[in-house]
Amino acid sequence: MKNELSSELRQKLIDLAQEAREKAYAPYSSYRVGAALLTASGKFFTGCNVESAAYPTSMCAERVAVFKAVSEGEREFVAMAVVSSNGGTPCGACRQVLAEFGLETKVVIADGEGHVKQEALLAELLPRAFGADDLGKA
Repeated sequence: MKNELSSELRQKLIDLAQEAREKAYAPYSSYRVGAALLTASGKFFTGCNVESAAYPTSMCAERVAVFKAVSEGEREFVAMAVVSSNGGTPCGACRQVLAEFGLETKVVIADGEGHVKQEALLAELLPRAFGADDLGKA
């Protein structure tokens, strides 16, 4: 089931990500991003990007959603939708944080109109991911 995503769930994730995108705080780049994460327990968590004038302290929508889920005790993820104006993919830092919780997470990338531009497993977006095995902690 983890690799399969029904059309209804896919659409719900995209809709939630679009709603989250509306809340983005992006006064510098004007590049608003929303993310919606589905956990194995069936809960949804959303996030939007939050920029800061000190650019390195900004936070991506994907990590906001993951951190919200983790702070609520969730550790297993099924799928995430990411919505931006042009259907941009998650950055490397977001891919790495998602990888911490499983490379089998489905990632749906859509544009601002909700059109799916790409759908892939995280393992495909982050081949040869660095993880616990690399630290001798597996």
